Amino acid sequence: MKTLLAEHRLRPSAALLDCPVIAVLRACHARDYVPVVAALGEAGIRSIELTLSTPGTLETFEALRAVTDDAVEIGVGTVTSTVQTIAAIEAGADFLVTPVTDTAIVEAAVAAKIPVYPGGLTPTELHAGWAAGATAVKVFPAATVGPGYISQLQGPFPGIQVVPSGGIGIDDIGSWMKAGAVAVSLGGPLIGDAFKGGSLAALKDRARTAVQAALENQVKP
Repeated sequence: MKTLLAEHRLRPSAALLDCPVIAVLRACHARDYVPVVAALGEAGIRSIELTLSTPGTLETFEALRAVTDDAVEIGVGTVTSTVQTIAAIEAGADFLVTPVTDTAIVEAAVAAKIPVYPGGLTPTELHAGWAAGATAVKVFPAATVGPGYISQLQGPFPGIQVVPSGGIGIDDIGSWMKAGAVAVSLGGPLIGDAFKGGSLAALKDRARTAVQAALENQVKP
């Protein structure tokens, strides 16, 4: 089953390759998403992850689609069960992200033809997610190991695609992209205080800086 699914692995979307930054959103409630998502889209972010740890996330898709163009993909993160996987797919998620390596989640996503990014830290976890058919594996928490970890993984696992997440600041983006990351995932360092009344103009500036750093240091396949 795993071999069959891996053969049908979905490549990273054009949106992610064209703008290799995933913005991770956590708020007190999903009703706070709209202005932040709109600002990120206006600043050039093309992949936005809504976390299931935020109440109301799956009910907000229609409102968010109304403030973004077709170039922006909206995914669901913090997925930790197949029940949540199915619910997120039915809600219209463009991609799925999980902080754990649960091959059942990966297999469900691959079967539904939805890009999926399972999280792990050890070689055993990351290989398991990749072998199950992940679009790319999420190294989490990435700050624990550093960018050099990517080349170390590519030795025993040629071709593995990596998205680092956790503890990555905007100033760290270039190093991770140069190391071969397919994209970088940022939460707090990018979003800042936007959910607490902070400046949306400042958010846009951070987003543009993040996008520029990712694109300038992107390693083309």
